Amino acid sequence: MTAKDTNRSAWEQDNQKNTVRVGYWTAAWLVTMALANFGPKLIWGATGWLTVTTIIANLAIGFGMILANKRHLKGLDELHQKVQLEAMGLSLGVGLVVGLSYSNLDVTNVIASDAEISHLVILMGLTYGLAVFLGLRKYR
Repeated sequence: MTAKDTNRSAWEQDNQKNTVRVGYWTAAWLVTMALANFGPKLIWGATGWLTVTTIIANLAIGFGMILANKRHLKGLDELHQKVQLEAMGLSLGVGLVVGLSYSNLDVTNVIASDAEISHLVILMGLTYGLAVFLGLRKYR
């Protein structure tokens, strides 16, 4: 085994650890998000302090997830960083432009239903996933 093979293996191990770390932070964030949304309705009722505590925990864990993602991105090679950053930029742009237009449709009563943030999150997630897929395919 050469020094290059050893370094590559160490890089791959670090990348795998960073990926797992992002997964744990994301799972924790999703659990606290679900608790913050459904806890008051299904578990603890109108206990305001518990709801606020859960939302604060979700916010804190969300920042941990952001930092884990940042660490993960820094550990990627240049090509994967490029693909990820392009996908994130596209997702942000689509989310901002479509989200504000969607909000305007709601505010001006052009659409009968309320503009829901969940629709925007789904759109951004699909945009990001598709952009990563196409980016990886483009640079094969």
